[in-house]
Amino acid sequence: MGNTIPIVSFSKVLKNASRILKNPLPFHHENFEKHGDIFRVQLGFGHSVIFTRDAGLAKHTLQKQHRNYHKSPLQSKDLAKYIGEGLLTANGEKWLKQRRLIQPAFHKKKLEEIIGTIQSVIKEELSLIQPDKTINVFPLMNDLAFKVVAKSLFSYTDTGNTITRLQFITQEAQKTLIKEIRQPYKRWWFHLSGKIRSTLKLTQEARDILNDIIDERKKSDKSYNDLLDMLLESRYEDGGAMDNEQLIDEILILFTAGHETTSNALTFTLLLLAFHPEIQEKVYNEVSGNEQDLSPMEKVARCQYTKQCIEESMRLYPPAYFSDRVAINDDQYDDLSLKKGTTILISFFEIHRHKSNWVDPLVFNPDRFDPSIDKKEYSDWYFPFGAGPRMCIGNNFAMSEMILAVSELVKKYKITTELKEVMIKPLITLKPQSSGLKFTKR
Repeated sequence: MGNTIPIVSFSKVLKNASRILKNPLPFHHENFEKHGDIFRVQLGFGHSVIFTRDAGLAKHTLQKQHRNYHKSPLQSKDLAKYIGEGLLTANGEKWLKQRRLIQPAFHKKKLEEIIGTIQSVIKEELSLIQPDKTINVFPLMNDLAFKVVAKSLFSYTDTGNTITRLQFITQEAQKTLIKEIRQPYKRWWFHLSGKIRSTLKLTQEARDILNDIIDERKKSDKSYNDLLDMLLESRYEDGGAMDNEQLIDEILILFTAGHETTSNALTFTLLLLAFHPEIQEKVYNEVSGNEQDLSPMEKVARCQYTKQCIEESMRLYPPAYFSDRVAINDDQYDDLSLKKGTTILISFFEIHRHKSNWVDPLVFNPDRFDPSIDKKEYSDWYFPFGAGPRMCIGNNFAMSEMILAVSELVKKYKITTELKEVMIKPLITLKPQSSGLKFTKR
């Protein structure tokens, strides 16, 4: 198969350039349907990428042979120039060193300390909902997720517009990066026109804001018991602490990865519940029985069906809908030869909808994740938080936050929509295109 892998020509890519820029997923899907689960796309200038929706190859690169694969320059250079070299973008030894240092801050015990904060931010944000009016729910979920990260990360109470500014910069950097990724042949123009320079200026502003916050905290003798305290107290094996630059890299990544994916997943879940009132009722029956005196952690544990709805929503609309890896040595997967330097793009979106993996893959069915079903049945082709050692460090944090937000909303409101279908906008993460929902008090 090494040499017979189907090829999508560069001329075909150019012919479809404008629709790829808008939404590359239909183009990917057509090619998967035509060529099978693995094909090569030529990108011009002698570059090409292998696209795959083969769950076995995804497991091979992300888990079984992960040491032989690095994140591609797309993440380690292009994304890193905007958000720094932290957990998400670093490779090899640097990544391992950071992961070991940061992992304890996301331990379940630590989550218990932060979860009260998460719950209070959720309640505060959801009180802004205007009942009986159709509202665009995505900006609301985006604010909610951003504030949850800001509050959990550094107990931030925004007196000025600092958080709003950080949010704006994060979004601007993403817009520039998307253009660079989807139109690599125009990169010279992005440099020449000053677009990249102005975005870098914005990200420097974000770094300065965070640097001030860190310096202020270092001077303060108060303990906040938040993630920033934990990161400041963390020590490498040689006893050294993270310097400000590295801390800023990690915080920017926790911000970007932490709020972006959660707000997408929350919005998709609410849309799907609005489209499936009978499933929404099942969630309501589960959450309305939750006693007031339960701790946030106990609430999360009680909401099993709510959790299944979120898991199923992340199957259909995975916020991290693709990942990529570069082979750092020659490798073999079944009869596919992977030469050193080969870039592989893994489509979780396609794996999660593959008819050989799932029964009725396009149907929203939370029962797929019923705990009575053996997890092994789907774990090999379900990657909502990635897989292997680089699996998302904040997955328990995100899941708890989403369960609390969905249960809080469904308990208070009946959610309806006049939309006919879920429409998507794939950027760095998978976003909803429109999210008009109506909340009626129960």
